Amino acid sequence: MAKTTPLPKPLAVGPGATAFQLAAVDPAATFGLKKKQALKEMEVWHPELLDLQTRLFAENRHSLLVVLQGMDTSGKDGTIKHVIGHFNPVDVRITSFKEPTPEEQRHGFLWRLRRALPGPGQVGIFNRSHYEDVLVAKVEALVPPAVIEKRYEEISKFEGDLQKGGATILKFCLHISWEEQRRRLHERLERADKIWKFSEHDLDVRAKWDQYMAAYSAALLRCSDPVPWYVIPADNKWVRDWAVTHLLLDALRGMDLKYPPPKVDVKAMKARLKAEVHVTQA
Repeated sequence: MAKTTPLPKPLAVGPGATAFQLAAVDPAATFGLKKKQALKEMEVWHPELLDLQTRLFAENRHSLLVVLQGMDTSGKDGTIKHVIGHFNPVDVRITSFKEPTPEEQRHGFLWRLRRALPGPGQVGIFNRSHYEDVLVAKVEALVPPAVIEKRYEEISKFEGDLQKGGATILKFCLHISWEEQRRRLHERLERADKIWKFSEHDLDVRAKWDQYMAAYSAALLRCSDPVPWYVIPADNKWVRDWAVTHLLLDALRGMDLKYPPPKVDVKAMKARLKAEVHVTQA
């Protein structure tokens, strides 16, 4: 088992929390790590991540759901590429949630989430998620406050039911600063390989930064039981990747995953292979 540098306790917003302000979390925190050290640790961890994912698939009993939330440019796609990319893609189900389609709007807000859940043995990734319905919906006043309050309760029950059904859930809030987002948005406007991502709507949302910070604070606090949130400082991409990889590894280790016993008589199969004679067909 690869040695890991401990994560600080304040990273989690979990059961029992009575107050939380996202704006009070330093998005440029490095946990006292140096970049070289973090990259070296991740290089050691990646083979173990893949092995544990293979055990998850082979055991075919439990699932892992990773929820990625964050403001525009916070690194959701980057996390998928640089962290989740070390899993076997065959057994990973990635869903990016955009604005609800007309069909999705005809159902409850959790309907489209249920359709995207990972099955036994799978890893599921939500790029944005059901939390859009208590973040965007709250800031943009798409529904009355009473509906938002009800959704907090529905989300907690939904996640609790998933846990009872054998799912392990990791919720990551990728937290960047106002200044770092401006730098990344400007970079998008300067680079041909990124400008296609740019939307004027990004600036409209950015203009409501404080409202979104308040909405995130409320959602993380209200929906931290039974499944805690992890606030990931994301101004430094290497810190983001290190922290998410660390927490993924901890979660998979904690699932006590084992390869199932062989379905065949191994000794007999070896003997059969040894005794084989290749006969060329005429």
